[in-house]
Amino acid sequence: MKKILLLVLTISASISVNSQTAEEIIANYFENTGGIENWAKIEGIKMSAKVNQGGMEIPLEITQLKNGNQMTVINFQGIELKQGVFDGEVLWSTNFQTQKAEKSDQESTDNMKLQAQDFPDAFYNYKEKGYTLELLGKEDLEGTETFKIKLTKKPMTVDGKEVENSSIYFFDAENFVPIVVHSEIRMGPGKGMISEIKLSDYQEVEGMYFPFSMTQGVKDGGGQPITMDKIELNPTVDPSAFKFPEEITEEGNKK
Repeated sequence: MKKILLLVLTISASISVNSQTAEEIIANYFENTGGIENWAKIEGIKMSAKVNQGGMEIPLEITQLKNGNQMTVINFQGIELKQGVFDGEVLWSTNFQTQKAEKSDQESTDNMKLQAQDFPDAFYNYKEKGYTLELLGKEDLEGTETFKIKLTKKPMTVDGKEVENSSIYFFDAENFVPIVVHSEIRMGPGKGMISEIKLSDYQEVEGMYFPFSMTQGVKDGGGQPITMDKIELNPTVDPSAFKFPEEITEEGNKK
């Protein structure tokens, strides 16, 4: 009798897990990380982190704002280098060799405008943004049962042509948080390969939960660890920090 009862409970639990829809999984994700109401209150996120580069820890700051402004600031041997700086219209970065600011091409800028819509999370208001979800089933990742969800966003442009813009997210089936993200690399030296981001060490920040450990790399290849020292919500940021340097006069006004 006990064996029959155990079998019934096991089947019941299996049906419950398998009956999860993509929408329910995402709803659980937001609920478990602070609640959708708190996600709606986020106006900006600032992350202070260290990236491990060949055994050397390099400090960096990543800032993302609701209005689309974002930037990564790298401090390397006393030199401040800005990468992926976007003010809503202009995308630019500091050239590592010349240490001068350089604007990105129009195609990259247009793709950044699309990416900026993902704030504060790619799944937040995904329907309103025209994104679609597809539950691809379950998969075991190194002993962890996960839900495999495909998120398809608006097409991006590569070499003048629109291409699919999608990622595969693996959500921990117990905690409903993403632990791995796969995306096809669409341009550059790694074109055609699958990028892999591993997320772990979720910690509380003002009642919400964010991953404090990330490893970015290529699937079945090596990865670059990034460790968060601090995550700040709704930081105060000077808007001029996102402007292309030539657009700012000595008085701090735009030309």
